[in-house]
Amino acid sequence: MTRSTRQRERTRETDETEEQEGVRACPECESDNLVKDSDRGELICEDCGLVVEEEQIDPGPEWAFNHQERQEKSRVGAPTTQTMHDKGLTTTIDWKDKDAYGRSISSKKRSQMHRLRKWQERIRTKDAGERNLQFALSEIDRMASALGVPRSVREVASVIYRRALKEDLIRGRSIEGVATSALYAACRKEGIPRSLEEISEVSRVERKEIGRTYRYISQELGLEMRPVDPKKYVPRFCSELELSEEVQTKANEIIEKTAEEGLLSGKSPTGYAAAAIYAASLLCNEKKTQREVADVAQVTEVTIRNRYQEQIEAMGIHG
Repeated sequence: MTRSTRQRERTRETDETEEQEGVRACPECESDNLVKDSDRGELICEDCGLVVEEEQIDPGPEWAFNHQERQEKSRVGAPTTQTMHDKGLTTTIDWKDKDAYGRSISSKKRSQMHRLRKWQERIRTKDAGERNLQFALSEIDRMASALGVPRSVREVASVIYRRALKEDLIRGRSIEGVATSALYAACRKEGIPRSLEEISEVSRVERKEIGRTYRYISQELGLEMRPVDPKKYVPRFCSELELSEEVQTKANEIIEKTAEEGLLSGKSPTGYAAAAIYAASLLCNEKKTQREVADVAQVTEVTIRNRYQEQIEAMGIHG
């Protein structure tokens, strides 16, 4: 094969490759600097501005948003959520008795909408299992709202409850008890600790039952919960007691130093945190009474006194 033949062959291959890739030159200025405008479906020469091609079909994904849509995400519905028994995929009929233009509808239409709404609620749950799940998830949502925990905790609690339901761990136990235990486990998993006392205050079941059910489902589901760090309670307790940042830092320091000596082992993290805050408030001249601290931490004054004595002895402080 001669040199000119090889050159012609290479040129032909290059042209074929460019044609396959859609690369071409501008017919006006012969520039190959072509830019695709996906919003308008046009191929434009960046040098002379000629529209080389228009009304192109976009082969890209349907969910490619422009900047405004990416900010609003208005083209799609609400995301699926584990906090609803049907994951939020059913249709809902608005409670407002107005039409699409905001005008009030007639009494006949209102009566019809009321019946539709009632049947819509009935057909959302096809059996007793779904009705129980709906009740449990609504309980989790109610308790989470009362505790003021973020949405991520509700999602995790709903997933834990669904797992417990799938493993048939609900049998022989109350729905409220398992739902409350799932929420308590979710709080611990997400690093937003709430004590059993706080959980039982917003629940309809006893503290003892919550603890017993929690231990059972965490063992059966292999949740592998780590002990709660008392330092996680310090910011919230200090905030409720209106104590300064200095007290908070000192309380964390007391917890760290005394925990290193093994004093934390087998102790309640809320009581331990409360005692450290009480000790820190005395050291920083922002004294709070044992009763005030005990009320916020929901522990007894005796617990605070005992933990306080152990901590100041370990720190070498004479109270």
